[in-house]
Amino acid sequence: MKTVTGLFDDYSDARAAVSALEARGIPSDDISIVSNNADGRYEGESNAAEGAGTGAGIGAAVGGIGGLLTGLGIMAIPGVGPVVAAGWLAATAAGAAAGAVAGGAAGGLIGALTNSGVPEENAHVYAEGVRRGGTLVTARVADDLYTEAESILRQSNWVDPVERRAAYNEQGWTRFDDTLPPYGPAEIEQERLRYRR
Repeated sequence: MKTVTGLFDDYSDARAAVSALEARGIPSDDISIVSNNADGRYEGESNAAEGAGTGAGIGAAVGGIGGLLTGLGIMAIPGVGPVVAAGWLAATAAGAAAGAVAGGAAGGLIGALTNSGVPEENAHVYAEGVRRGGTLVTARVADDLYTEAESILRQSNWVDPVERRAAYNEQGWTRFDDTLPPYGPAEIEQERLRYRR
């Protein structure tokens, strides 16, 4: 198994990527989604928190079209703030948050990514991207599906991690820091406008 990961500036692009991965036959259990929820747009819209919420005490958040997206739950990641999340990666971060000191969930997110084969420098970009309002989609796929799964993410308007790292570096950023305050709704909107294509 290999891990394919994509960061998206807009939740709708990430949702389309998840749906396309599921339509390709990648099981929902092998897909994760973590989306910034600083503006509270997902609260109270759902009836079930499965996936990330199972056993982690995460409240219900938002439903989706089906599959993975029906099991989104709310959690907080230090330095990122509130997120909606589902899947194996989210469950790892939720487990870290449930039993760890501040910073554990972010370490859990970065640690889960790096342990699954994502380069650490990209894991920091992905965590920072979620902090700045983005959505992260990660899927564990069979080796022979890796190229196709990555193509699905790219077609869904993903963020190139090398380009985004360069853009962040120009602003003085070096790596994700969970001691910084989370972005608020106004900062997130400004960040989205900066990268809108």
